[in-house]
Amino acid sequence: MSEIKTADVRALLFDMDGTLLDSTPAVNATWEYFAREYNLDLHEVLRTSHGVRTIDNMKNWCGITDPLELKESVDLFEGMIVKEAQELQAAGKDGLIALPNVLNLLNQLNASPVPVWAIVTSATNNYASSALPTAGIPNPPKLITADDVQKGKPHPEPYLAGAKVLDVDVKDCIVVEDAPSGVRSGVSSGAKVLATCTSHTREQLQGLGADWIVTDLSKVSFEVTNGRVQLKIDESP
Repeated sequence: MSEIKTADVRALLFDMDGTLLDSTPAVNATWEYFAREYNLDLHEVLRTSHGVRTIDNMKNWCGITDPLELKESVDLFEGMIVKEAQELQAAGKDGLIALPNVLNLLNQLNASPVPVWAIVTSATNNYASSALPTAGIPNPPKLITADDVQKGKPHPEPYLAGAKVLDVDVKDCIVVEDAPSGVRSGVSSGAKVLATCTSHTREQLQGLGADWIVTDLSKVSFEVTNGRVQLKIDESP
């Protein structure tokens, strides 16, 4: 049986960190600092925090509840990620880098006269606006960040907002995600979901409701015709 599947949708809604760009070294270095400051179990934090809004991680892990302190902590955390990434890149190491086939796919999508994609991230606008150019990723037609929603992933609100800002039915969208919280968000929104094994194993992503699971976006190709995206998805390991 062929492992090449096809799909036809109006739009693609991409998560950012772990899906379009790899921020792992910079994020890990930042969490190491916060783990020391707040006496956290670093292994458990790294295992469960990915794909969750920074403000929610600050509440859940650091016990911060004061609104002003929360904002300062979020700004510090996300600012440190970009700073760490830039220092790594200056040293000739990986900081924030586009994942396989991402630039090719997004440049193809941007060639469409009708907007057919958006980024839906748990990061703030400040972080996203710095991270995308640092990784060399083109600006999306629309961007939904943590600042635009009341409830973060795994709640469906982020992806519902992504479909709305593109003026499309969420059921006619594919959510592209790498984290369990994001997969759950996409599934509960009513969208189809394509999961990538770029930050979690295939086993960790199975059973969450994703329609397809691929190694990374090098397993995906598509054409945009008349404002619709026709995809070929290779689910082989």
